[in-house]
Amino acid sequence: MDEIPTVRDNPPARRFELEVDGTLAIAMYRLDGNTMAFTHTEVPARLQGRGIGSRLIRGALEAARARGLRVIPLCSFVADYIRRHPEVQDLVDPAGVRRYY
Repeated sequence: MDEIPTVRDNPPARRFELEVDGTLAIAMYRLDGNTMAFTHTEVPARLQGRGIGSRLIRGALEAARARGLRVIPLCSFVADYIRRHPEVQDLVDPAGVRRYY
């Protein structure tokens, strides 16, 4: 992986995508007003252990911040990422989290 791939939003598919070595990692989401609920993250086995999932979620959260959205981490991978990175914890919508749990 010589070049850092770019995380891209695919609104029609409601997911963020990160393509590495011809393989796609995805983070699915739902939009509801000013919140983005992350529902599922998938990193294919051949990409695991390389930080691809973290790069994908970092890019997705940066995009949510740039759009002024609050985040609801329904996906355990996203929730774990947010717990480990205090710099993005301000994005979490506590009221939204309570609606789902």
